[in-house]
Amino acid sequence: MDTTSRLLMLLEVVEQGSFIKAAAVRNIDRSVISKQLSRLEENLGVRLLNRTTRSFSLTAAGAEMVKKAAELRELLGETVRIAENYHLEPQGVLKITSSTLFGTRYLQPVINDFQKRFPQVEVELRLDDRVIDIVSEGFDLAFRIGEPKDSSLIARKIARNRLLVLATPAFIDNYGQPKTIKDLIKLPAASYASTSVKAEGIRYYDEKGEAREQKLNSIYRSNNAEVLLMKTLSSTAFFVAPAFVLDKEVEDGLLVPLLTDIKLMEYGAIYAVYPHRDLPVRTRLFFDAVLDYLGKDIPIWERSIPNFGQLY
Repeated sequence: MDTTSRLLMLLEVVEQGSFIKAAAVRNIDRSVISKQLSRLEENLGVRLLNRTTRSFSLTAAGAEMVKKAAELRELLGETVRIAENYHLEPQGVLKITSSTLFGTRYLQPVINDFQKRFPQVEVELRLDDRVIDIVSEGFDLAFRIGEPKDSSLIARKIARNRLLVLATPAFIDNYGQPKTIKDLIKLPAASYASTSVKAEGIRYYDEKGEAREQKLNSIYRSNNAEVLLMKTLSSTAFFVAPAFVLDKEVEDGLLVPLLTDIKLMEYGAIYAVYPHRDLPVRTRLFFDAVLDYLGKDIPIWERSIPNFGQLY
């Protein structure tokens, strides 16, 4: 392993925050990283890390080397992108990350078609509901729900993500048809909750156009939208659902929209996130294919919801 590779390994250790996490990203043993960084220190003739059994800290020299390693990674990436753009046919590995449901339902069909068109492109799809550091883990594209918080990344809105209040006909028969928000919040609800996000309220605009939020009577919480949908279909709870989680449940009469006269606030839109404006050919073509599949004005998931344009 040369000095450049070892510098990039040092950068990964710092970005991941530990030797163990960096080793997991590379799928190698922690001891390999430790040995390579020791050799880097020997080659450079300077200590880069102060290590203990459980943690490490950068020396002044180490902090400078990390800055240079980040610049080096950017330069190498730009060099590869320039070279790739000279290929007539896209090729190489395309690394994508997405939430599980969005990736399964909306990206996989695009990937299947894309690889039929461009068989020389390999695709690696990581489905994970946590936010991944796409730079340190080498991803070309990430698809995220809600506006990205990292200002160093390029983010482009690709689709809106409106909400519905849904319940089964059996739920309505059992609990009655709610007429107002006050009626609704008395009923049992299923809601999204993870370590970083809790959506246990309903956000809407009142008759004066002022933003309001009411806490729901959440009797079931999960970090998986498909599971929340299954709970709703059991007729034991209603669900304030992002439209993209639906298939044909409304069209087939399995779920009924409630309180359709209120104006719900939109849920976080869906964004494509990438580290550089100058996308390689394969990434740019895949991105365009996703846009075509989702639809430029009305997202594909709204087309199976009857009269959705007049609801909420």
